Amino acid sequence: ERSGPDPARPGEDLYSLISADGTGEYDVRDLLSCVVDADSLEEFRPEYGKTLVTAYARIQGNPVGLVANQRQRCKTSKGEIQIGGVMYADASEKAARFVFDCDQNRIPLVFIQDVQGFMVGKQSEQAGIIRSGALLVRAMSVATVPKFTVVVGSSYGAGNYAMCGRAYDPAVILAWPNARMAVMGGNQAADTLLTLRLRDAEKSGKPMSPEQINELRDTIRQQYQEHTEVRHAASRGWVDAIIPPDHTRRWLAAALSVCTPELLSRARYQAREV
Repeated sequence: ERSGPDPARPGEDLYSLISADGTGEYDVRDLLSCVVDADSLEEFRPEYGKTLVTAYARIQGNPVGLVANQRQRCKTSKGEIQIGGVMYADASEKAARFVFDCDQNRIPLVFIQDVQGFMVGKQSEQAGIIRSGALLVRAMSVATVPKFTVVVGSSYGAGNYAMCGRAYDPAVILAWPNARMAVMGGNQAADTLLTLRLRDAEKSGKPMSPEQINELRDTIRQQYQEHTEVRHAASRGWVDAIIPPDHTRRWLAAALSVCTPELLSRARYQAREV
């Protein structure tokens, strides 16, 4: 097993970094500083696609490529505000090229998930979210290096898929106790299901009062939230282990220690044209 410098910050700092309900903003670089070796982090295109942080680093001396959701609001070079935890076209393209690069150089990939999903709408489509999202899916599909996933907060919808969800067969999927996994967030799901219930009620000639609507919305939200808890995901095999946040570095180091040069050299690597 390799050894390396301690991280720049102790793992215990992770407990004060992320809110239990997942609503707070934070700089994912602070999270990474508790996991990777001190002074080993080297970002890939830090000024582009800022809602994803892509970086080369080491964990106990093991080289890794990191793809992490940034939960802080970001500003593009054009002055546009981007919501933290959301996949935009520029971030998706950056991540795709980074994954290609790591695969070509036989560097294992670690994904840090705290993602709400992909940005939608006319402006996002004009920016090329479909093309960029497809490029990221292709990069993930052809990558042959070992992949590891850590869910540290939200993991919703297509964001879960793109950030190395179960479909890409990562070597291990770890999750923190506060993690939530679902097709969509609780509020969005409650509003969607409520709309369907209201439509059925109107068709049957039994419209609901405002009080009944609010009560039904709260009931649906509570039921849905229970199914987004990480224990529910673990019971269905969507995650392999629920770990304390300050054990993240230890778990990743143990997983990376089996990625020997001999193992990596047995995989087939081909030059990719992007």
